[in-house]
Amino acid sequence: MGGVDKGLQPFKGRPLARHVLDRLEPQVHAVLINANRHQDMYAAWGHAVLSDESPDFQGPLAGMLVGLRDCTTPWLMTVPCDTPFLPTSLVARLLSAALAQEADMALPCTVQAQGHVQWQTVFLLMKSSLCEPLRQHLALGERKIDHWVRSQRHVLVPFETESDFDNLNSLDELRAHE
Repeated sequence: MGGVDKGLQPFKGRPLARHVLDRLEPQVHAVLINANRHQDMYAAWGHAVLSDESPDFQGPLAGMLVGLRDCTTPWLMTVPCDTPFLPTSLVARLLSAALAQEADMALPCTVQAQGHVQWQTVFLLMKSSLCEPLRQHLALGERKIDHWVRSQRHVLVPFETESDFDNLNSLDELRAHE
């Protein structure tokens, strides 16, 4: 989005990340926000705001690491700030599948029109006990979420509506969805 803070971009009259929080908050016991800038603006929403441990912006896994580090519940659910349509049943469905399969993490998948199964890797429910394994994974220089997921006991959970996981990655996409 041209270097602007994506989560704070206006969408339907409110910051984009606020839409995500409104859908996620009823599904979880507590919220931690990972932000590497404008922390005071995010903190005004009443949740703890965590910055990456490393200043070199190692990507989403670095945010997941600080979430796992500060998580006080058995599970951590991660979602991106630019997905205002995430399912309101997301956490319950992922947790149910993870428990049934005795998995350490669960993530949604969707089937695209051409039959390709799309993993939605940034929507990740994982055991909080995975903090140290993730720290070691990052220390090896690995930055890809799908590599991390594949290295753990995981379960894919099918979701029917692909658009529930749409990322609004540009100002044009943001305006088109309004």
